[in-house]
Amino acid sequence: MNPIYAAQAAAADDAVSNGGVVADFSAETWWLTLIKAVFIVAFLIVSVIMALWVERRGLARMQTRLGPNVNGPLGLLQAVADAGKLIMKEDFWLKGAEKVIYLLAPLIAAFSAFMVYAVIPFGPQVSIFGHSTPLQLTDFPVAVLYILAITAFGVYGIILGGWSTHSTYPLFGAVRSAAQVISYELSMSLSILTVFLASGTMSTSGIVGAQQRIWWAVAMLPSFIIYVISMVGEVNRLPFDLPEAEGELVAGHMVEYSSMKFAWYFLAEYINMFNVSAVCVTLFLGGWRSTILSLFWEGANSGWWPMLWFIGKVWAVMFFMIWTRGTLVRIRYDHFMKLGWKVLIPVSLVWLVLVAVVRAFRTFSGASVQALLLPLAGAFCLIMLGLFLIPDKGDEEEFYAEYDEDDTEDDVEIMNDDGHVSFLEGFPVPPLPGQSLPPSPRARRAALAVDLENSEDGAVTAVGLLNDVELEDDETTGFVASADTADSADSADTASADEASVPLRSGADAATALPTFTLDLKADTASDKAADKATEAPQEGKDD
Repeated sequence: MNPIYAAQAAAADDAVSNGGVVADFSAETWWLTLIKAVFIVAFLIVSVIMALWVERRGLARMQTRLGPNVNGPLGLLQAVADAGKLIMKEDFWLKGAEKVIYLLAPLIAAFSAFMVYAVIPFGPQVSIFGHSTPLQLTDFPVAVLYILAITAFGVYGIILGGWSTHSTYPLFGAVRSAAQVISYELSMSLSILTVFLASGTMSTSGIVGAQQRIWWAVAMLPSFIIYVISMVGEVNRLPFDLPEAEGELVAGHMVEYSSMKFAWYFLAEYINMFNVSAVCVTLFLGGWRSTILSLFWEGANSGWWPMLWFIGKVWAVMFFMIWTRGTLVRIRYDHFMKLGWKVLIPVSLVWLVLVAVVRAFRTFSGASVQALLLPLAGAFCLIMLGLFLIPDKGDEEEFYAEYDEDDTEDDVEIMNDDGHVSFLEGFPVPPLPGQSLPPSPRARRAALAVDLENSEDGAVTAVGLLNDVELEDDETTGFVASADTADSADSADTASADEASVPLRSGADAATALPTFTLDLKADTASDKAADKATEAPQEGKDD
């Protein structure tokens, strides 16, 4: 047997009595711990700077652009220039914000991000200034639970940041983030539970030691896939960057932050990317072990070399997230939540039960766990793929059946005359070129209100927006309106009062109508223009 593997196996046996912790911290000193802590902070900051450059250059190549190429060779100093801009940018404070929480929120997010790497193993036992110490800050029997607790605590920085501003859009972004993190932390935790069962420990060094022969990404492929999807949703990256959603929420919870307070949030987001990548490497990709190189190089998993393998794996996962950002588009929010609650969580539960059965079979029969996990993982993935490819038409058919059966006056108009579907499954659909949206009920009521206000003799004309509309008695406004269908916009402009009239009932009050707006109708003659000016003046005075 390989002597390195024999020593590692002996260390694993000794770790059974220590809760599964393989790393030996018996020779640890305070200054070694301080050196490791400073190294982790410096490593994360430098990695974020490099990640910004790699992401911008990589996305530029994917999109046939140059990317940053001015500041420094190949644009390497662009991230440094951006950091200097953030530091020198004006740091404003909101007058109505909760001052303490407003400042504390970004610090909570950044502090939580830095804490995860404390239990991540970078390598095996090495000698530093004559002291034998593992390339890991600390480890304990429930290290992975510590990671889950820290990541859950980090979301408070986002929630408090959105609430403390007393502003609408940051609060919306914070609420979205809370719902997203809770949903995808559940599926992530369930996928990690299978690693606990297979490894027999929750220590990070123990989990790495349990992957000497095979990575858990291969033996437990469904757990690996679920974790990868969940980690992208956890760090708000495309296609799951819905808490920010610049087109809808104006950058979410960070919209009221500037200068260094915004920089803390920005730094925490990218550090969290390295956090989930390091956890993925530790739990599923063998950690610092090099499985292939160790087959023909005995020293591949000893000394300082494993630290290089670990960093290379982390950057491979990071590049995967950058690749997805350049490839996929943001999905709809309801689809995103449906993926988390109706797909990932049920699949994680079923797979957890299967792994528990395999673990029990191994415990009581003594058979190899890999002999059962590999076939089960393959069969499970095929079943899930088949269920995913089966089209779900039941909901769509029920949706259209409800609209066909319900033919009331208050129904939302689904399709207009030119065949354009205005609403699909409750969401508005923009018109294609050459198509037009039907007028909304509010616009129709507003058109009637405008005619009521501008009428002098009690008979008014309601044209233009009243195509295909027939209003019955309205108890609120107290009027009756009817309109014939106008063939075109030109015929609507020239329609007479006989074609569409709204007589006021006795006792009707025009002030009870909805707020009015000015119709953009152009007069064709000089007398019409004079009449338009005469009717615009009272309306402007009323608005004032």
